[in-house]
Amino acid sequence: MLDLKFKTYGDAGRPTIVLLHGLFGAATNWGSVARTLSGDYHVIVPDLRNHGQSPHVPEHNYPAMAADVMALLDSCGLTQTILVGHSMGGKVAMYLALNHPERVERLAVVDISPVQYRHNFDAVFATFRAVDLARLQSRADADRQMAKGGLGDGVRAFLLQNLVKGPDAWHWRLNLDALEQSQATITGFPEQAGARYAGVTWFIHGALSDYVQPDYEEAIRRYFPNAVMCPVAGAGHWVYADQP
Repeated sequence: MLDLKFKTYGDAGRPTIVLLHGLFGAATNWGSVARTLSGDYHVIVPDLRNHGQSPHVPEHNYPAMAADVMALLDSCGLTQTILVGHSMGGKVAMYLALNHPERVERLAVVDISPVQYRHNFDAVFATFRAVDLARLQSRADADRQMAKGGLGDGVRAFLLQNLVKGPDAWHWRLNLDALEQSQATITGFPEQAGARYAGVTWFIHGALSDYVQPDYEEAIRRYFPNAVMCPVAGAGHWVYADQP
């Protein structure tokens, strides 16, 4: 398990919510949501492994990521927490709740299901690698180079949040090698034979997204029998950005 970097918001004496970001994301993705919640909650938002300021290592799978989050809960003295995860972070949250249900007071899963997806991110990785970091002059220069890969403005803006200028050169705050090699693991979900999380679980999903479909509900209810499906009109995969 790794020592994750994290941000906190609000009074530590209040009930705690832990927010987990998705693939290619970071704690900063949840910034506006965390600030809103901080009026009533103590909010903890980590960078997951191989993202942001957390350690970069070869291993990238859900048991390892869940162990990292468990270690964070332990280090913060949290016997229970409200756990919210988006996309890859939602799968981390589900895995943790299934294996350590006593640590999860409530669970919200944002636009993801406990299934194997057919998506791949080859175009995204190719776009990252097409940027000539050694000769990069500015963030705008990187955006122009990434635009040649055909990604939309919004996707590029999201990915460019990972571009950091160091003392000597620009670099990505992502372990691209580990993430690219782990694509099949990231898009999948480990089989949890007999595991159940009996608490109420909100599956908040964009009505315009294909990550939570009626065909996936059987898998959802097998693991989360008290699931509540919460479609959000007008939202795609980035629910909290499309309809905060």
